[in-house]
Amino acid sequence: MDNRAQVREFLTSRRERISPAQAGLPAYGGGNRRVKGLRREEVALLAGVSIDYYVRMERGNLTGASHSVLDGVATALQLDEAERAHLFDLARASQPASPRQRRTKTSGVTAGIQQILDAITDAPAWVRNARHDMLAANQLARALYAPVLADPRRPPNNARFVYLDPVAREFFADWERAADDIAAMLRSEAGSNPHDKQLIELIGELSTQSNEFRTRWAAHNVRFHRTGHKRIHHPVVGTLDLDFEAMEFPAHPGLTLLAYTAAAGTPTADSLKMLASWAATAEQTGKLPAGV
Repeated sequence: MDNRAQVREFLTSRRERISPAQAGLPAYGGGNRRVKGLRREEVALLAGVSIDYYVRMERGNLTGASHSVLDGVATALQLDEAERAHLFDLARASQPASPRQRRTKTSGVTAGIQQILDAITDAPAWVRNARHDMLAANQLARALYAPVLADPRRPPNNARFVYLDPVAREFFADWERAADDIAAMLRSEAGSNPHDKQLIELIGELSTQSNEFRTRWAAHNVRFHRTGHKRIHHPVVGTLDLDFEAMEFPAHPGLTLLAYTAAAGTPTADSLKMLASWAATAEQTGKLPAGV
């Protein structure tokens, strides 16, 4: 991926969304301002760098930018935690590096991780990589994501499902939010791991086949997806209101475990029990894959 283009478009998009009033600056020119959001010189002033230096950065050159400079720019642009991390990732990617210095990520799931998943019997739990490939799952997660597993390609990919499978719009009650999240997480990953060939191919596939993805990709939004709520319309048990937690494996970089739960006594908790019963039967009859 073109790091300079990513830097340029990210910084420009963040600058354009902030008004002088939001930045605590007088609106010179009143309503006749020719630029959207802040001017470059205003960002430079807020960041404590020279105008020439900031212009160089916004043109895509972060080579040699110090931590303090990046921190100043992040503060001036009012970046949130995910956006700040993305800026630093882009800066790291702009530095010359040999292949040996590039990030190495875990490519598969160990037997130990699968044992953890199988030990979780009352909650759907699965493991994905940063490309949103579903690499492993317990029986209840396979039942929950049966529509995703219907795609014969392996490993099944949640990003591909969200954007390219019409079923996804019915499966995810808030499809727009799911689509926003996927694009933002892929954008974050592209900044931190720009040499991932499979990631580049996935983004290319989504970009050529989905206008919805292209629009969201061009927005340069990034975000973390650590905890939250999902509402799913399951074809067997109906609507499920689920809480989720995402947990990374320090010993297995790039892998994330997601677990979905529901408070005891709720309709969703009862539906999960029904789903578990259906899964046991469906797996025996071959209607549910025994693995991913």
